[in-house]
Amino acid sequence: MSLNVPVIPEDFRKDQYILKPVVEAILHKAGKTQARVRVCQNPLLGGTGQALDKPRILEIVRKYSMVDLFVLCVDRDGIANRRQALDGIGDWVQRQAGKTLLGENAWQEVEVWLLAGMKDLPAEWTWADTRSEVSLKERYYVPYASQRGVEGLPDQGRKRLGLEAASQYTRIQSRCPEDIQALETKIRQRL
Repeated sequence: MSLNVPVIPEDFRKDQYILKPVVEAILHKAGKTQARVRVCQNPLLGGTGQALDKPRILEIVRKYSMVDLFVLCVDRDGIANRRQALDGIGDWVQRQAGKTLLGENAWQEVEVWLLAGMKDLPAEWTWADTRSEVSLKERYYVPYASQRGVEGLPDQGRKRLGLEAASQYTRIQSRCPEDIQALETKIRQRL
């Protein structure tokens, strides 16, 4: 039996191109090579506020009632207690619907997972500075996409670069212990 895993992003329009291949890589590493990952596009959540709204998330979980494992991914955005909020939503969904929702906050934005998988980042960038930058998209991702010549694509290169990064999952895993390794551990425990 194949495992279906919906990923709930704070806004799927660009995040889907990073989240889908990265979650697929996590599941593949966990031995679930036939898992089907899909990014929830209906409804479109309008940012972190809606993605952290318990009734809104419960509505999505109930819409996909045949699924038992959901992954909610949002940006950390420099907010230290974001992790606790996500855990609270997961606990609440379990009590309300009997479903497992694993939440994770990308440190600081999901684009960090993409950058973590890349081998050709500019030499003057330190990983510590890159990872801790709250405005990572503007400060690091956009210049990198420009360097790679993909910034003009509708997704600003996230689809192409997201797949490339996910193919280097062990690199992402080693560079993102607070979020990627944490999510992988939670998924393994649930499987």
